[in-house]
Amino acid sequence: MSSLITSPPPSTEQPVGCQMLCLVGGPYVVRGGHRLNVPEGSKRLLAFIALHGGRVDRRQAAGTLWPEGSDERAAGNLRSAVWRLKSGGIDILLTDKQTLALRPGTQTDVNALCEWAGRLADGCSSIADLRILAWDPEAADILPGWYDEWVICERERIRQRLLHGLEAVVRELINIGRVGDAVEAAMNVVRFEPLRESAQRALIEAHLAEHNRIEARRAFERYSRLLAEEMGLMPSTELADLVTLPVTSL
Repeated sequence: MSSLITSPPPSTEQPVGCQMLCLVGGPYVVRGGHRLNVPEGSKRLLAFIALHGGRVDRRQAAGTLWPEGSDERAAGNLRSAVWRLKSGGIDILLTDKQTLALRPGTQTDVNALCEWAGRLADGCSSIADLRILAWDPEAADILPGWYDEWVICERERIRQRLLHGLEAVVRELINIGRVGDAVEAAMNVVRFEPLRESAQRALIEAHLAEHNRIEARRAFERYSRLLAEEMGLMPSTELADLVTLPVTSL
């Protein structure tokens, strides 16, 4: 039976009694199985704290999030954002005169995802980590539509880490003989980033591991056409060699 799922990897599942700050499709907070919508005026603050390790300096946060105007006005906007959270029943922050921090026990989905990808890249994954992800690529975008510099840099870092994790899932599924699941997982990686050669390589290798050389060739030809149309480029010779070399050479 296929292990295709529509939920995040097990590392993002919320332990009993904890709350999770979600940036994928958010920001929003999950507590006790219930979704709490973050007030509009507080979203950027929570995202900033989550993407900076869960603790930030108040002045740094105020100056980055509200760069226009005086320091006093920025500090006032920060206090207002914190107040909106509490008024909305989202008691997720610990605050003092110098810092803002997520409460102990609060998880973030981006940290959980990065830890999951890290286990796979390091070869320390569990069977549960090998569940196939079936996300909509747009839904998996971190803070879509946000163009602040501090968001753009972190979004790309997390996206790359996630893609490496997904490709590692394919390799591990091939290694343990679950080649059908490996093909399915590889197709999900390609959906995320169809121009990424390492993703296409994972799909081709999965087809070859399943002894479907025709499917491997078709995947290579589709990628070749896409790459030529979108970028005016050709696949690497290393990728081309995969569809001409014997399966035993992989």
